[in-house]
Amino acid sequence: MTTYLQPPSNGRYISSEANGTRSREVITLKTGHHWSGTVLGQLTGTDEYVQLNPAANPADGSEKAAAVLYAEVDASTAPQPAVITARDTEVVTHALFWPDGITPEQKTTALIQLSTLGIVGR
Repeated sequence: MTTYLQPPSNGRYISSEANGTRSREVITLKTGHHWSGTVLGQLTGTDEYVQLNPAANPADGSEKAAAVLYAEVDASTAPQPAVITARDTEVVTHALFWPDGITPEQKTTALIQLSTLGIVGR
């Protein structure tokens, strides 16, 4: 029997959000193939986002959580437009995608950073 794996559905990490599209924005995802629920950082001095990298050295903005990716995006060959959760949202923390090797302390820091934007982990 063939087994199919289904990618996470759009916004599956959302517990509640503001009415309409108030919680979302369209941004540019710079690199990578990422699933819905990936925690993102915003590169300093640009409008581009990348997967959170709490150990970025030198610091380039990716070390600070700035948004959560709403839907799967493949930007592995070129930057792509993407929809993010930017504010006023409750998220299910166990449904978020984190970078490999992230520590519990780094997750806590990232969740605090998101909470300052109104993205609250539950």
